[in-house]
Amino acid sequence: MHSPAHADSIDPHAIRVLLTGFGPFRKYKENPSWLAIKPLHNAVFYAEPPADPVSLSDQAIITDDMEPMSIHITCLEVPVNYQAVLATVPGFHTRPPVLPTPSDPAFALPPPPPNGYDFMFHLGVAGRGPLRMEKLSHKNGYRMKDADDQYAPIVHLPKEVGLPRDPAVPEGSDMSEMERMERFLGLVSSPSVPGHPVEGGNDNADHPPNRGFGKGYENFPEELHTEIDVAKLINHLKESGTEQVYSSMDAGHFISDFMFYCSLAESKRMASRQEKFKERSTPSKCTPVLFMHVPPVDQPLSTAEVTEAIRRVVIWVCGRLNS
Repeated sequence: MHSPAHADSIDPHAIRVLLTGFGPFRKYKENPSWLAIKPLHNAVFYAEPPADPVSLSDQAIITDDMEPMSIHITCLEVPVNYQAVLATVPGFHTRPPVLPTPSDPAFALPPPPPNGYDFMFHLGVAGRGPLRMEKLSHKNGYRMKDADDQYAPIVHLPKEVGLPRDPAVPEGSDMSEMERMERFLGLVSSPSVPGHPVEGGNDNADHPPNRGFGKGYENFPEELHTEIDVAKLINHLKESGTEQVYSSMDAGHFISDFMFYCSLAESKRMASRQEKFKERSTPSKCTPVLFMHVPPVDQPLSTAEVTEAIRRVVIWVCGRLNS
């Protein structure tokens, strides 16, 4: 049982981190991403600042106080649903943040930080293998149905803007989008599963519409990249004992990719809004956002091993935030 932290019990100077995992999806009655983060709900880490402090952009940090940093963790489960992502993720980035009320009272949420979270780390499940630290997210090309059998919103693209070829499918390959996604998610070892179509796949749509981010996201580019130095983070993890991890440039064009893009876009939107209406009482900041895919439990990493990797990521990133 996790007791919710009260406002007066959270260090007002603590670094505040929001971790999200996904809810049930097809064969996963409890999503491995949620299993890995939920032991960290309301946890407090104490991290020493780096010996040679640098920010996420490698600029030197000057701090008056180099005492151990307090890091408070809030964990939230998000449904595997496109509309749920669109309805909740923008609220993560408002000042103060607005989060949905969890259905499980054991994971009641503490009061959010008035000036927003300092770091957002989203997690989802992929297939068997190492941890996958995603570098970029995609605006368009979402063709797979979510856990509630719904598609992402239709977005009409200008004729001169075509969808990029999927880098995970070799040129000339007849692998369908359905087969690629199921392999990515580790849902099957053989190609196709009836009853879970994607447009242009099993539902006989020869020219499926583009789906992704439309109204409200017109001014954002086709790809958004995390500002966190993923290469350095992975080196740190490997040196710290988390060896089964690598970086990825393909977040999958499914709900994880959708969540990653939405969170990166909303972080940039809020930073831009703050800059435009800057107030001394509310410092402008672009909240760093990261996404990591985790494997199914014990394929090969245990839940405890993934949880420890998450802890190491949080401490490393928070140690490099601009003061």
